[in-house]
Amino acid sequence: MTIEYSGTGDPARSLALLWRTRERPSRRGGDLTVARIVHAAIEVADAEGLAALSMRRVAERLGVGTMSLYTHVPGKGELLDVMLDTVHGETARPDDVPGGWRGRLTQIARENFALHLRHPWLLQIATTRPPLGPQVTAKYEYELRAVDGIGLTDLEMDSVVTLVTSHVHGAVRGAVEAAQAAQRTGMTDAQWWQAHAPYLEKVLDPRRFPLAARVGTTAGQEYQAAADPHRAFEFGLARILDGIEVLVRDRDTTTGHTEPATDR
Repeated sequence: MTIEYSGTGDPARSLALLWRTRERPSRRGGDLTVARIVHAAIEVADAEGLAALSMRRVAERLGVGTMSLYTHVPGKGELLDVMLDTVHGETARPDDVPGGWRGRLTQIARENFALHLRHPWLLQIATTRPPLGPQVTAKYEYELRAVDGIGLTDLEMDSVVTLVTSHVHGAVRGAVEAAQAAQRTGMTDAQWWQAHAPYLEKVLDPRRFPLAARVGTTAGQEYQAAADPHRAFEFGLARILDGIEVLVRDRDTTTGHTEPATDR
């Protein structure tokens, strides 16, 4: 799988595109704009995968010449940054999430999980140097507000948000791979399991692999698959929140902060 990297474009040009500080009027390509180009690029990546994304392919989707894109977008590096920033604007950011900070972090994690399911190509872009655009910044601001005022230091707040979103990034990969496997093979996980389970029972010796046989059989019967990525995501998220709750409780004893972890 090819990995792309955000932040590879020219910094001045990328930031100008991200914040639309110098959008030029179109001289060719009709009503071509940065927004139209970016949305077409996202459609290509969603439908055909990141490997298919190129300036030429985007131009074909828009029905314009490839060179007309460069009037608005300097190159693929800058385009990827604006694509990332654009899709990160899709996450819902309600102010009235029940459940205290724990409920807020749960809502954020589930929104990020759903975002990656809608745009699986996000998993193919390394964002250790994230696009510093308005949507990414607004999303980060919202996520920090989930843990603001509960007794954590600024660095701990950043670490908590990173911990939760990193869990999402790892957990959603299994869900994306399961969905893609079903699309490309024409067989669901349940169908695959039903086809393989009877043969596995014949060859798997429970005396040699007692735990694998017992636990694997229980899990397989429950999931009707080798794994359940959605259940793994929720289980891992709950355990992460349990750990954060210990940290917050420790802070409570020294600061006197009284916000409940949840509304339970």
